[in-house]
Amino acid sequence: MKSMLKTMKKKNSGISADVIPAFEGIIQKYEELGAPSLGPECDAEFEEAMKEYLTKEQRFWLYEQNGACKGTGADKERKIFALEHAHRPLADRLRIFTETFGREAVLNDDDTITVTFACTHGYYKQVREGKITSLPPLVESYFERCAGGRLYEYQKALGIKLKIKSVDISTLDENLANPVVFTFEIIE
Repeated sequence: MKSMLKTMKKKNSGISADVIPAFEGIIQKYEELGAPSLGPECDAEFEEAMKEYLTKEQRFWLYEQNGACKGTGADKERKIFALEHAHRPLADRLRIFTETFGREAVLNDDDTITVTFACTHGYYKQVREGKITSLPPLVESYFERCAGGRLYEYQKALGIKLKIKSVDISTLDENLANPVVFTFEIIE
């Protein structure tokens, strides 16, 4: 969450300086407790404050900058994919990406990409393993952050610029196989 706070403090963030102390206080509280990586409790409190003080658009922008699963070991594969398929039209690149990496994605006529997604870890994994039976209150924040990771993945592999348009989460009893739908707007 330190990187998220750093991004919030940037002049172009659009986030009021009046709310920054609330987030600084959360980080400071957990640092004083001696939490080296701050941990899930800090993340949860920080995300709760984000829901309280920030608009959905501001949260999306922050997650576009600092999404989950960003910069993982798969970057090398994404860069190779991007170079190998750069000459193809976007629709073809997306189709090949979907076939290669097993993501369900559709290029829409309105210059958006819709990704139907089931995370292999996190909340839904815990549900499949029977560890939890319902989604916790911060699940919306969790998947907004996950959208940032997927956005990063698609930008790297497809060589395009995207923006999070929406994050739609189904309840567990509706669709456990592909519970989340991310819609990304194509910017460039």
